[in-house]
Amino acid sequence: MAVISRFLDESGKKLGLPVLGITRGVYAACVLSYVIKVGYPKWVQRKRTASKDQDDEETTMATNIVSARQKHVKKGPAVNKEFIERLQRLLKIMIPGLWTKEFGLLTLHTSILICRTFLSIYVAGLEGRMVRFIVQKDVQNFGWMMIKWFGVAIPATFINSLIRYVESQLALAFRTRLVGYAYKLYFKNQTYYRVSNLDSRLENADHCLTDDISAFSSTVAHLYSHISKPMLDSALILFQLFRLSKMQKANSLATPIITTLVTTLTGEVLRWASPKFGKLVSEEANRKGYLRYVHSRIITNAEEIAFYGGQEVELNALQKAYRSMVNQSQKIFNQRLWYVMLEQFLMKYVWAGTGMVVIAIPILTSQQSKMGGEGAVSDRTEYYATAKNLLSSGADAMERLMTAYKEIVELAGYTERVSTLVKVFEDCSVGKYQRTAVSTVQKSKGKLERGLSDILQFHDGVPLIRGKIVHSADKSTIMLENVPIVTPNCDIVVPSLTLEVKSGMHLLISGPNGCGKSSLFRIISGLWPVYAGTLRKPPLSSMFYIPQRPYMSVGSLRDQVIYPDTLSDMKAKGLNDKDLESILDIVHLKHIVTREGGWSNIKDWKDILSGGEKQRMGMARLFYHKPQFALLDECTSAVSIDVEGRMYEAAKESNITLLTITHRPSLWKYHTHILKFDGEGGWNLDILDSGAMLSLNDEKLKLERELASVAKMESRYKEVCALIGTEDQVEEVDDE
Repeated sequence: MAVISRFLDESGKKLGLPVLGITRGVYAACVLSYVIKVGYPKWVQRKRTASKDQDDEETTMATNIVSARQKHVKKGPAVNKEFIERLQRLLKIMIPGLWTKEFGLLTLHTSILICRTFLSIYVAGLEGRMVRFIVQKDVQNFGWMMIKWFGVAIPATFINSLIRYVESQLALAFRTRLVGYAYKLYFKNQTYYRVSNLDSRLENADHCLTDDISAFSSTVAHLYSHISKPMLDSALILFQLFRLSKMQKANSLATPIITTLVTTLTGEVLRWASPKFGKLVSEEANRKGYLRYVHSRIITNAEEIAFYGGQEVELNALQKAYRSMVNQSQKIFNQRLWYVMLEQFLMKYVWAGTGMVVIAIPILTSQQSKMGGEGAVSDRTEYYATAKNLLSSGADAMERLMTAYKEIVELAGYTERVSTLVKVFEDCSVGKYQRTAVSTVQKSKGKLERGLSDILQFHDGVPLIRGKIVHSADKSTIMLENVPIVTPNCDIVVPSLTLEVKSGMHLLISGPNGCGKSSLFRIISGLWPVYAGTLRKPPLSSMFYIPQRPYMSVGSLRDQVIYPDTLSDMKAKGLNDKDLESILDIVHLKHIVTREGGWSNIKDWKDILSGGEKQRMGMARLFYHKPQFALLDECTSAVSIDVEGRMYEAAKESNITLLTITHRPSLWKYHTHILKFDGEGGWNLDILDSGAMLSLNDEKLKLERELASVAKMESRYKEVCALIGTEDQVEEVDDE
């Protein structure tokens, strides 16, 4: 304390300040330092906790959806053996052979990078000689060197620009090849349907097909130049520095040893300090994909949301998804801040100091350094300028190699997502699915509890597809033999269905909601797998499915009628616009040709046609294709009964066998058989007597009306009794 007091007294005298004021200032500084030391870490921890809670709350929805579809992934992306295998597999897709455009661009890119490396070495030597002539005051040679320098600048700038151009072309070629491969898989065997409805591994396929493939292709092309050229630069520059050291008659081994040692240590430090950028980037891509999904959901259901007035709910969901994406991006920015700071310190300052040492050692230890004269000074100056330029180029090359590791880690994230995309597409195209299945035993009841193990068998939590699909040469029969109706969630709707529908056997399908009517159509059409039994059916060209809400493509009016055929397909069938007019006349849509401006007028027809017109357009497609079997899923529910009847009569006259799901009794008379589902797994197939069924239906309606009138009569009876004062008698009658 005495020492401190003496120090304060002396300081006060020197500064001309009162000792009491200095003492108070010191005490205040000590207290403030203590508060900062103790309080600041707690404040930071509290802020991080609050930020984490907010982030968890805002990202719950996205995390649940993504995690549910990624349970098969054991760990996040990383630079390991699995990453190398995935990358090699994707590279084989992007560069399928030596005689391809991609390999040609890669070869051209490599040649340009090599030329640029030798050009950099030549320019470094040229600048060294320029400095030598400046020191020697040799104007003539200096002027000649300047002419050479400007002469080299023209091809150098062109090569720099050409490197970026070829890199962009290479990235585009990689993307085109990868997208083409993915598109073929996406539209093979209805993979586009199976990915989202039967498999749970892939979330937001549209985002993967666009943004992820684009980012992956660009990163691969960029990394190639950022790895191959720096490696070549480093090797050649190190060799050139070794030669310069020998020319100076100095210790030539010190330069490569020091350079290699510092570079290796820097790489190890950066690798140890590097955050998990691959996992962070992959999660950011997930959240970007979910944000796009929320946007597309609002666009798809805009009318329903507007009717309900649900804009506040949707805005809240959209803001949460956006904040989730922003928070993840902020995490990446924060991680990069400290990593880049360390990276810049090592590469800018540590390497700059190392470079000065590397340049100084040959000069200080050179045997020629003891010799005086202007020639020796000029030589040392030339060496210094050349070595400095070479080291600058070498440092730049090593910096790109170091930063390339960070990009490789990020590439691991893109590689994981694109590889998963390709894997899922390939699996779904051949009927291999992975989906989080619910417990069928727990969800089933009644008739479904018996023989569950005989219906579904699992391997590693995935249901096995043991059924057979036989495309029969006989186009006149659809046959199901002990085929269960099982949903993608492994809910067994019907444990076993045996059914044979022959040409001319018009089948009406009825039953309560969720009993398996539409599911049967999905199995027959090949959308859902056959888990057991045998399905024999004609080729898809002999069947045509019409849903309750037909799909309207963007195109001409002609395209709507002939969908999914094209104009060339229509002409190949020998049909023309007059034939299409006759078809529209059958479905009472002939007037829209004039109303909408002719056959070739291109519009977004889902917003042009009404609900009933869309359904009649769906029936028009049926008459255009004229299949053997028509699968009609309440496809005329918005059409008037008289027009509906004419269309069904026309379909039967065209020898089209009808399989119809409907609740309208008016359609019974157009069918010969009825398949009834009871909603508990049972079913019954009978011959349909439309007259008897209609009579029973009329009796049912009559009884319903009479039962409704009984309640009204009873209510009126009680009112009359109350008016005349005989309520007690009414209560006694009720008790009895």
